[in-house]
Amino acid sequence: MMNFTVMMAPFIGYFIYKGYQNTHSVVINQIQINNDAPAQKENKHELRILHISDLHLENISVSPEKLYESVKEHAIDLIAVTGDFLDRKRSIPKLIPYLEVLNKLNPSYGSYAVFGNHDYVLQDRYFEQLKDVLNAYGLKTLQNENDQIHIGNKRINIIGIDDFSTNRSNLAQSFEGLDAGYNLVFTHDPNIVLSMKDYHFDYLLSGHFHGGQIHWPKPYHLAKMGKLVKMNMIKGLHRYKNRLFYINEGLGQTGVNIRIGSRPEITIHNVNLPENAASSIKAG
Repeated sequence: MMNFTVMMAPFIGYFIYKGYQNTHSVVINQIQINNDAPAQKENKHELRILHISDLHLENISVSPEKLYESVKEHAIDLIAVTGDFLDRKRSIPKLIPYLEVLNKLNPSYGSYAVFGNHDYVLQDRYFEQLKDVLNAYGLKTLQNENDQIHIGNKRINIIGIDDFSTNRSNLAQSFEGLDAGYNLVFTHDPNIVLSMKDYHFDYLLSGHFHGGQIHWPKPYHLAKMGKLVKMNMIKGLHRYKNRLFYINEGLGQTGVNIRIGSRPEITIHNVNLPENAASSIKAG
């Protein structure tokens, strides 16, 4: 047994070292969503969304400077941050430099944030402090709420659904009062898509799974994180009942600060809005 342990030690050491190095290796994914937009370039209305998720500031290797250098050359219309900023009150000040970076990008139509299960670990007053900081630095927080922006004559409904994994999602409240338009959903846990039969969305952005984080040989530890895992939907672009949704791998880590078979992710979604951006509020 001792010999086996000695033999395995270099492998385990390399595994940990390589896993930690991977947390510094940011991938920028460009996603093209056409939405049956017309072929003529002059008729297209493209919405460029910077999507960040799961900063987990207790375990993050991507500095605010690295984040800025990674995205500063991209023209951004909208920023979406889909939850799990932190779970310790002492981490709240560490969030501010990242928010300053997002402000520097000056998105044309603003920045939005929803909360994840880790954010709700905070006690009430510290959660409110987190929310206040986000709002003070220009991120509009949505908790089962919606907002609207207009690009030309097109209405985009921005729908922020609260965290599904902690039973905080309220679909009726999230969609309340919407006029017809392109329904863009921001939420943390993508499992919510399985419960949205009666609530139409055109595109949904989420996070939560970290791409498995340790995805080798398979992310067995995700087994209890919902039905999507069993359907092998844990990262990237997916379609469910003819509706598109995206699962971001996140910038930070939980548990241990390593990644195997996954990378920290920044996503830029290039969404070509359909000529008739008029979705029904409910999918009849």
